[in-house]
Amino acid sequence: MKRPLRILLGCFVVLCIGGAIFAQQRFGGRRGPRRAPDLTDRNGVPEWDVDPAFKKDVFTFVRIKYSSEGGFGRYRGYGGWDRWLIDFPDSDLNFSFRLQQLTSLKVDPKGKILELTDDELFDYPFIYIVEPGYLSFSEEERACLRRYLLNGGFLMVDDFWGVAEGENWYQEIAKVLPEPQYQPVPLTLEHPIFHCVFDLKELPQIPSINTALAYKGTGITYEREDAKQPDYRAVYDDKGRIMVMICHNTDNGDGWEREGEDEWYFREFSEKKAYPLGINIIYWAMTH
Repeated sequence: MKRPLRILLGCFVVLCIGGAIFAQQRFGGRRGPRRAPDLTDRNGVPEWDVDPAFKKDVFTFVRIKYSSEGGFGRYRGYGGWDRWLIDFPDSDLNFSFRLQQLTSLKVDPKGKILELTDDELFDYPFIYIVEPGYLSFSEEERACLRRYLLNGGFLMVDDFWGVAEGENWYQEIAKVLPEPQYQPVPLTLEHPIFHCVFDLKELPQIPSINTALAYKGTGITYEREDAKQPDYRAVYDDKGRIMVMICHNTDNGDGWEREGEDEWYFREFSEKKAYPLGINIIYWAMTH
């Protein structure tokens, strides 16, 4: 039986103007080497109270825990962590804070991790999948994701690079939504999702902080030779609503996660690109 998604009501108003989006600068938030996630340690990210009367009517950043195929499913550079954990919890906490800070949207300060098979999934209109370049959905996951998307849900996919990872993701989403009308459509800069809150002047490409610092001053923002151009695509439902926003050849999550580690990276990528794009996507997901 299909369960309707809980719809968030209320006004989504941006409280900042133009380039002054970080007038309340918090540079220096989460720092230090990446580590196994400790959900009790916010490490400097401010917390705020949620009105108990409306605790189910706040926006919650939901990260999806997915299964992966074989050894490729684990990110070897991070002690065998599963790829779905990359940038967590820093990106989720920082982005939730910025969303609360810069808009009138009421936001859960903690975020949430869910599997696609969780019944609770249908209580949340927005979900996020990171590093899908090697993921492999189970049959049950495919069925649940399909039902979620066709029932009004919105999925943002982020941080995968190059031809091989792209092919894997597009094969997987095609198994979820195989009908011709659900094929991913390339998005150009003219699409209003890039201008609805913050007016982006280019399709943003956010490199990892290590790539950015290694190529500082060269203009190179891509992480591999077959990923030079940022690639944004959308999957629309039968009513023309975006139900899947695909961010390929870019890493918004690092722009959120690593904002406090280098001021140049913060100014060039977190402030100018990663946060504005993320806020635009949330606005679009909640209002269209």
